[in-house]
Amino acid sequence: MSLPSTIETRKLDHIAINLERNVEISGLSTGFERLQFANNALPEIDLDAVSTTLEFLGKPLGAPFLVSSMTGGVERGWEITRRLATVAQEFGCAIAVGSQRAALEDRSRERFFAIRDVAPTVPIFANLGAVQLNYGYAVDECRRAIEMVEGDGLFLHLNPLQEALQAGGNTAFGVLAKKIEQVCRQLDAPVIVKEVGFGITADVARTLANCGVAAIDVSGAGGTSWSAVEHMRCEDEASRKVSRAFLGWGVPTARCLVDVRRALPSLPLIASGGMRTGVDAAKALALGAGLSGIAGPLLRAAAESEDQAVEALRTLIEELRVTMFAVGAAQLSDLTSNLLFELDAPLLSREGEAS
Repeated sequence: MSLPSTIETRKLDHIAINLERNVEISGLSTGFERLQFANNALPEIDLDAVSTTLEFLGKPLGAPFLVSSMTGGVERGWEITRRLATVAQEFGCAIAVGSQRAALEDRSRERFFAIRDVAPTVPIFANLGAVQLNYGYAVDECRRAIEMVEGDGLFLHLNPLQEALQAGGNTAFGVLAKKIEQVCRQLDAPVIVKEVGFGITADVARTLANCGVAAIDVSGAGGTSWSAVEHMRCEDEASRKVSRAFLGWGVPTARCLVDVRRALPSLPLIASGGMRTGVDAAKALALGAGLSGIAGPLLRAAAESEDQAVEALRTLIEELRVTMFAVGAAQLSDLTSNLLFELDAPLLSREGEAS
């Protein structure tokens, strides 16, 4: 069975648009710029003593970064993903491949997801659109996706708005939670659910937790806008007009993270969506994330060369280390919300003043 040209064209479009055009035009920010760490002028630790190691879902990592899911199923995407997988292995970070639907529908494309040979020990996560569970996919396809990448778990991504804006998109999202629950119960591997950049709210997170997911990637607004990507792909003015109305859609990543963490104090969380520096990652970790997901910056670096991807991830980790040092956090667990303050909060409290 050959891959439908519409799927292959879409994958190639996604890569080209993300590399060549400004896809961060939502007008929304992540919200992290409103938060600042309190500088610790007497940290009482040495920079060399700062450790970024951790465990996530039982897997050891050298740094709390996830190379987030990007487009897959075509040779150009595979070239980039293999570079990213090599870099993830070098620094001990997790990596998730792009959607594997193309390879499930055309087995000859399974080779475009082969990265275990260059990332032998780090966690690799498979990836499917959750909506495919309403289009004939079930736990068997989920197992195949994991086996294809010799993976450690599965991402199911939620993207209703993107599908609605996409020509021929899959929009049958009805009664989907029950299907996700069935996969969580039957699959002998952790299931992580993520958005694609519009955010997961506390109510949706509670529903997913009740389904039995192992973790949630809140994937909020402030970075790549997939409504903008689909807007740039539109071939007629009517579709462009509709997609234009959603360029500013989404819940900022910091807002998602705070709300979901309050709703689910113990569920592992990943913060992705507009994470651009190690300082952003440190803020996300202080708000309760276990990992910071990075996509766009690493995609663009890896498209240039493996060396640039190495430098990009090395820089993120060093920014995180210096942030930890500057607040006196020797370990990642020392990063807490108590170290943060809001820049736009009142400078002086009027409470207790005489009237």
